[in-house]
Amino acid sequence: MTQPNNAEENVKKIVIQPNGPYRVYGDIPLVRKEQVISEFGEPLTWKKGETLETSSPYELCRCGRSSEKPFCDNTHEEIPFDGTETAETNLTADRQIIYEGGKQIVVKRDFSICMDAGFCATRFANIKKMMPDIGDTNVRSQIIAMIERCPSGSFTYALEGSEGDVEPDLPQEIALITEITLDGPVTGPLWVTGNIPIERSDGQPFEVRNRVTLCGCGLSHNKPLCDGSHRD
Repeated sequence: MTQPNNAEENVKKIVIQPNGPYRVYGDIPLVRKEQVISEFGEPLTWKKGETLETSSPYELCRCGRSSEKPFCDNTHEEIPFDGTETAETNLTADRQIIYEGGKQIVVKRDFSICMDAGFCATRFANIKKMMPDIGDTNVRSQIIAMIERCPSGSFTYALEGSEGDVEPDLPQEIALITEITLDGPVTGPLWVTGNIPIERSDGQPFEVRNRVTLCGCGLSHNKPLCDGSHRD
């Protein structure tokens, strides 16, 4: 693969190395974020933590075995690690389904990028079950909040009668996610926000999206995207 020149290194993007790390260009901030949960373990929102010191370009572990995580220490070269990207590269709009019953907003979902973060449900309901009551402002407001906290962008919504999805205003950064459970914290994926381009190891680009969750454990069956395998 041709390496970027100095000018290209100033452009914010993530380039996946063949069976190797994520190489991050353009001084993209690297931060920590963790879930805020209810007393019953329901994910409610996100809390931002420290910003890590980095210098561009930097490399983030993809195999999950680095002793210097989140940074790569080249352990992937010493262990069997198959980082082949299998996630679909077509547009999420081509894969979305539309939930019936929408009023005022149109709720959409792309199951192929879901990583089961859990923001789309409570103990008693989930977005699909709430759809019949979406005409109620309180219910609609809760659905919107659930969708906007979905890290992968599996859920999106659009205003009825308008084009384009409504996306939360998220910074251009990479977040190291910690999922909080009743059994303790779990290290989650790399959460890329702010429409940062991501390039496959074969040079092909993925669709640029506002919210993307990248696998950091090496176990996903939908690389480079997270599929929730880190919880196992």
